[in-house]
Amino acid sequence: MTVTPDTQARMDAHRRRYEELKAEGQGQAPRVMPAPTARGSVLLPPGPLKRETIPAGWYWTSRLLAGETLRIALMDAPSAVSLIAWNAADPSERINYADTVKIQWTAALGKGRVIFSDMGRVMFSIVEDTSGMHDALVGGSTAASNRRYKAAGYLRNTRDNFILAAGKLGLDKRDIPPCLTFFAPVRTDAEGRFVWTGAPRDAGDFVDLRAEMDMLVALSNCPHPLDPNPDYAAGNVEAIRFWGSEPAFDDFCRTATREAARGFENLAR
Repeated sequence: MTVTPDTQARMDAHRRRYEELKAEGQGQAPRVMPAPTARGSVLLPPGPLKRETIPAGWYWTSRLLAGETLRIALMDAPSAVSLIAWNAADPSERINYADTVKIQWTAALGKGRVIFSDMGRVMFSIVEDTSGMHDALVGGSTAASNRRYKAAGYLRNTRDNFILAAGKLGLDKRDIPPCLTFFAPVRTDAEGRFVWTGAPRDAGDFVDLRAEMDMLVALSNCPHPLDPNPDYAAGNVEAIRFWGSEPAFDDFCRTATREAARGFENLAR
């Protein structure tokens, strides 16, 4: 395709504006994000806990209340856990991984970052994270991506799991947004291609997500489509709900970036 001088000039202008906005946004970001959480350093609080095991290939749904924390923990083997969520009061507001990446100018989610809705409001704060290796770019598995496995018969996948989960929550497949996937070490190379880094994912790894609004939540425990393991393999995952401490005035997730602070201001309105 031939690009005219006028078109090229507009493309160059858009690129310059993008770079200006990126520099401004990243200039407001914290210089140093928190280090990953050390395993065994953050114990579950005393008091009532709600614990459920998600077997390999299966899904989980729950209503999560603002102020509750959801711990997603690998129990016995590496797993990739995909997440979608909706505002419980108005499910037309839902998790938006594209805005989560764009607003924070990074696809590297980890401790100290937040997860946005498509209304520019914060849904989750990532308050603890032993891994720092999560996928905010590719999404979960499908029946098509599972065809690479040689195993005979139907293999469960994240897309089908989320259709079932949505139905259980009174929604349908039209309500399913693209997902984030935890414990999936996906990055991009210099050419912009998705790569699986092979960073370790071990039993005992966990991520703690603090709910910032009342939500309907669905998780899917299926192998990631970029996982190079030739076998359909995943371990059990534990979903643990508990009440954490009240966020401090200078809570890092709420103050780390100007964009996050604005997301909490939108939530307060």
